[in-house]
Amino acid sequence: MSRDPLNVKMSGTEFPLTLGRDASGTVMECGLSVRYFKPGDQVWAAIPPWKQGTFAEFVVASVNEVSLKPKSLSHTEAASLPYAILTAWAALVNSCGLSKEKCPGKRVLIIGSSGGVGTAAIQLLKAWGAHVTAVCSGNAFTLMKDLGADDMIDYTAARLEEQLRTRELFDTILDNIGGTHEELALQFLKPWSGASYVTLVTPFLYNNDQLGIADGMMRTGVTLASKVMKHYYKGIHYRWGFFAPNGPSLDEIGELVDAGKIRPVIENVVPFTDVPQAFKKLEAGHARGKTVIQVVDPKK
Repeated sequence: MSRDPLNVKMSGTEFPLTLGRDASGTVMECGLSVRYFKPGDQVWAAIPPWKQGTFAEFVVASVNEVSLKPKSLSHTEAASLPYAILTAWAALVNSCGLSKEKCPGKRVLIIGSSGGVGTAAIQLLKAWGAHVTAVCSGNAFTLMKDLGADDMIDYTAARLEEQLRTRELFDTILDNIGGTHEELALQFLKPWSGASYVTLVTPFLYNNDQLGIADGMMRTGVTLASKVMKHYYKGIHYRWGFFAPNGPSLDEIGELVDAGKIRPVIENVVPFTDVPQAFKKLEAGHARGKTVIQVVDPKK
C-alpha cells in the first residue's frame, strides 16, 4: 500500500510482524549489483509473504520484485494494484496458461469479481481480448460494466447454477470465493478442450497451522492430487493459484495502465493510524476494489 520510500533491513521471521504487501514510493538506496534502478526512481512493487511487509516508511525489496511506477498514477493509486493484479496474473497466466496471445475469444468466468483481485482480473483479461462474465452482487454491476465485463450475474438473485445454465460453457473459471463453487467446474467448463478451473482459496495455510509444516504439506499435496485427478478424468484442468512477486510482469502491467487499459479501483484511502479499523472493514467482506493505507502524507 502507499508508502515512501523503499529501504529498511528486517527479516520476515522477526517480530513484531509488519503486514502489507503492496508498495509504491521512491528508491532511496540500491545494492552494489543493481543496475536497472537508481536512487530517486519512482517504483511500485508487491513484496512476498516470507518478507516483512510494507506498512512502514521504509521497505526492502529485491530487484526482481520492483518495477518503475506507471507515470499516469500517483503513489496512492499505484499502491492499490501490484498484489491484487499479480495474484490474478499468477492464477490466469502461471496456473491456467493464458496470455495476451491466447486470450482473444476465450470465455472466462470470475466468481467474486468485485474485490481487489476480481477487478484487476477483469481489466487484465479485457485488455487481452477475452470475454468476461462477472459474478457479484447486483449493486456492483455498474462497476463491473465500467471495468469492461461483458456479462454480469447477480448471485443474490437466484442460485448461481441456475443462472449459469443459461450461458455458454467457459474456457476458464477464476474462483475468488471457494467453498462449493468448485463443483461448477465440472458443469460449466468446456470438457476436453484445455479448459481450466483455478481457485485462490486453498487449505495450504490451514493444514500447516493445524498439522505442522511436514504433515500439513503432505495433507495439502494429497488433497491437490486427488482434486486434479478427479477433474482430469472429466476433461478439465484443476489448479490452485498463489500470489507470486514479479517485477517483469509489473513492467507489462504498467504499460497497460499508461495505455488506459487498466486503472486502480480504490474503495477507501485511510491513514496509517486507522489500520485496525481498515482490517475490521475488510473482514466484513463485500469489498469494491482496494483499501489503501497512506503511511506517508504525500503533502509533506
